[in-house]
Amino acid sequence: MACKLNKYALLNVKAKMQGFTLIEIILSIVVLSISLSIISSLIAPTEEQSADAILQIKAAELGQSLMNDINSRAFDDNSDMTGGRLRCDDGTQPDCTDEVKFGVELGEEANDINTLDDVDDFHSFTEQVNAINAGLDSGYTNFVLNVEVTYDGDSLSLANNRLAKKITVSVETPLGTVIEFASHKANF
Repeated sequence: MACKLNKYALLNVKAKMQGFTLIEIILSIVVLSISLSIISSLIAPTEEQSADAILQIKAAELGQSLMNDINSRAFDDNSDMTGGRLRCDDGTQPDCTDEVKFGVELGEEANDINTLDDVDDFHSFTEQVNAINAGLDSGYTNFVLNVEVTYDGDSLSLANNRLAKKITVSVETPLGTVIEFASHKANF
């Protein structure tokens, strides 16, 4: 009888000492690495999207600020600079600037926004925002601003296409997202 007890005792000890085989360990490592790669591929895009949302807000602030600055300028060099009664193309004043001549005029500097005195001076204006030189928070670095100005009175159903200028400000975030803002400046 003692022999039979030892035989059963040895079987129980062998059962308790069994572990994982090398093949089982390798398979579990493979399954774990596949599942982790799937999870990380799902997390990475959401992290980038959340950063892009913050950059889009900053781009909107920059775009709106520049748009307000441009709209505060005169309509044209041949109009009253203070928004008075004298308007280009009204018969008593010279003609408004031809669209092909939009851009900086003599005495104005393309890289100095303070010398630009009317809306069409900003045509083809481009600036890469450097937060340190601009006196902004460091989160505003590497944004690119682009401005295009065209006559667009027709889209506003005005009698003359040259009675309004469409200002389009494009802001490119550091991640490459481009956001466009558009506004009109009327000649009255």
